[in-house]
Amino acid sequence: MKIHDLSMPIEEGHLRWPIERFKKGSFADGDLFEASGLKTTCHGFTHVDAPRHMVPGGDTLDALDLSRVCGTAAVIDLTDIRPNEEVTAARLAERAGHLEKGQIAMFRSCWDEQRDWRDATFWLDAPYMSREASEWLLERGPTAVAFDFPQDYTIRLMLHGEMRPIVEHVTHDVLLRNNVTLIEYLVNTRQVTTKTTMLSALPIRYSGSDGAPARVVAIDLS
Repeated sequence: MKIHDLSMPIEEGHLRWPIERFKKGSFADGDLFEASGLKTTCHGFTHVDAPRHMVPGGDTLDALDLSRVCGTAAVIDLTDIRPNEEVTAARLAERAGHLEKGQIAMFRSCWDEQRDWRDATFWLDAPYMSREASEWLLERGPTAVAFDFPQDYTIRLMLHGEMRPIVEHVTHDVLLRNNVTLIEYLVNTRQVTTKTTMLSALPIRYSGSDGAPARVVAIDLS
């Protein structure tokens, strides 16, 4: 069994997600233990979205059936993707025909190899999903969709403080608002070389949350 870690490290200095680290105790000062703390957003780095993120009164992560984010994933190969390219329904029909109802759809664009996720160009030059592509996925009934690129065009606009209407956040509007869980900001997807894999995207158990950080791994059982 081989385990591939697809999670962004949580680290200081990110242009979108500031973090605050703090520590209680120090061995250098003779303390018995050291205990670190962390303050950051639930929607930064690799994370899972709950419907409450975009749906007033929608389910929080407490209601998430973990089998929706842990199981067989169909790997959608978009490694030939170009900067600022729209992902169309026709493209998915070519590349994702093996996606079965009840599986997780996992994108493998390897976008983090084209642009460093710590840099603004990762967001500003990113490929993005069309509404029709999002609807194509919805029709095939995945339990979750995992993205390794900033999947909505609107995400880049948020870097400059511009917030667009919900209908323009197409994956959130089409998928999340129809109870398809979103797993966002995978990295290192080049490691996954098979058409299907076992994916585990377990969010931390944070009560009442509209999203939470997750350690996402692909498990090669061959």
